[in-house]
Amino acid sequence: MKTNLFILLALFFIFTGCEDLLSPADENNPTLENIYEDAAYAEGLLLNAYVFLPSGSYSFNDVATDDAVSNDPNNNYLAMATGGWSAMENPTSRWVNSYAAINYLNIFLAETDQVEWATTGEYVKEMFNDRFKGEAYGLRALFMYYLLEAHAGKDAGGNLLGVPILTEPLDGQSSYDIPRSTFEQCITQVYEDLTKAESYLPLDFEDIQEGELPSKYQGKTSVSDYNRVFGAYNRQRLSTRIVKGIRAKVALLAASPAFNETTSWENAADVAGQVLDLIGGVAGIDPQGGTWYSKENGSTTDNLVVGTNPQEILWRTNVSEESDLEPDNYPPSLYGSGRVNPTQNLVDAFPMANGLPIADGASGYDENNPYVGRDPRLNDYILYNGSVFGPGSSSILTSEDSGEDGIGAIAKSTRTGYYLRKLLREDVNLDAANKANKKHYVSRMRYTELFLAYAEAANEAWGPDGSGSHGYSARDVIAAIRQRAGISQPDNYLASISSLADMRKLIRNERRLELCFEGNRFWDLRRWNESLSETARGMRISSNGAYQVVNIEKRQYQDYMNYGPLPYQEVIKWNMTQNVGW
Repeated sequence: MKTNLFILLALFFIFTGCEDLLSPADENNPTLENIYEDAAYAEGLLLNAYVFLPSGSYSFNDVATDDAVSNDPNNNYLAMATGGWSAMENPTSRWVNSYAAINYLNIFLAETDQVEWATTGEYVKEMFNDRFKGEAYGLRALFMYYLLEAHAGKDAGGNLLGVPILTEPLDGQSSYDIPRSTFEQCITQVYEDLTKAESYLPLDFEDIQEGELPSKYQGKTSVSDYNRVFGAYNRQRLSTRIVKGIRAKVALLAASPAFNETTSWENAADVAGQVLDLIGGVAGIDPQGGTWYSKENGSTTDNLVVGTNPQEILWRTNVSEESDLEPDNYPPSLYGSGRVNPTQNLVDAFPMANGLPIADGASGYDENNPYVGRDPRLNDYILYNGSVFGPGSSSILTSEDSGEDGIGAIAKSTRTGYYLRKLLREDVNLDAANKANKKHYVSRMRYTELFLAYAEAANEAWGPDGSGSHGYSARDVIAAIRQRAGISQPDNYLASISSLADMRKLIRNERRLELCFEGNRFWDLRRWNESLSETARGMRISSNGAYQVVNIEKRQYQDYMNYGPLPYQEVIKWNMTQNVGW
């Protein structure tokens, strides 16, 4: 956070920022003092932190794992996975953007009590100040989580380090020679910020009726003024429900094998359970949650009322018809570039529809008909040879000599024999003569992720069938997810699992399947201390219909890479401790 680049970026945005919020009138250059009487200018500091959120689109860092490769030779994650990952070239870095956002938030928090947030309404100014403080503390915690996920690691002595903790604003005159704090100190700071955020924010931004004023504001304000500050028009900005979801993600990271020094599995299960209890626990699982993005659910997306969420979504971006998903990832026969190619490794992780892994001799798997009788999620998430897909319900053929969709046929063809299906709306038409866009949004956080976080933590804390104080177990959660997916019932494979270790293996596989292509696997493998080095494989189908598994891309990671690097220039310039190996 000590680079000249950061200083220039921070100062530029602080004094220019978003055009509609922060631009001064002609020949009226703003200074920091302007925020005290200009509420829009002051709020702009907070809103600029939202701009730095990394989940405005899907990263597809799956290409850096065993789940996918790319046919784009210039893909940064491809370079990373094949030996190009370094402290100078790091596409997973969160350093500059996160610290830029944190500095905005620190400036905002230092000044917000002096801002004239409202000129009418006896208690409105204080309510605005409460709300904005809550958002700022919650965002600061979230950006610290991103930094820890990407940059926490061990020094040569085996000490687990976090990143520099910044709670005061910095400018060009500040000292940037700030040492790394321990991971434990960073997690403590994150939890403190999340607790402050919850103390200021409502559970959800909703309009209330007479008699529903929170006790904190009773006798101080009116319902209309409360709705002016905390009403429904603020949906998708940080609320207590979202903050609780962030806490669950932080606790899961901190309890995981690579970082487990500060947070117990019991705590991680409890904080995830607190979010799930708000929707009724396992009973609240969305029957369509696994395919919330699909054409079949398109009407839900198309008709979303501003700010509202489908049942599966806790936090999302705005709805837009502008998306690169289909142009980048449709097969070439549908005018796409076929960029993200799922691997055979991932395909093999999908069980049979009876729930048994394909390696189980009783599963019924036929290597000569490998896609028959499989878990329905395989067809939902991946295009394989013979899949029917697209606005014209075309058959996608990936075998040799089958045309441009065939493996390696042209530059835009698949390298693995598979194309991406998940996240794509197949009612989008890229044909210039019949072009049709459709609405999309990006899920920042969805409930299935939190169900899986609870299952993982509950299993580690209490075993497959323990439930703590929440009334549902890891087995209950996984049963509900697999039943929703279409696994045959009763699920005899799940019923056969009795040990914590076997349930752990199943939960991790379910997480891999349910969350594939949403940017989780790279971080999951690292927090589990699992290998990143499994060779990416594909399926070559000959013109006579013979199936052959082939190696596609060798991964070139070292064991120390389970912890990512700090930016090289930071370490050199300020003599900071680098994570071991980098």
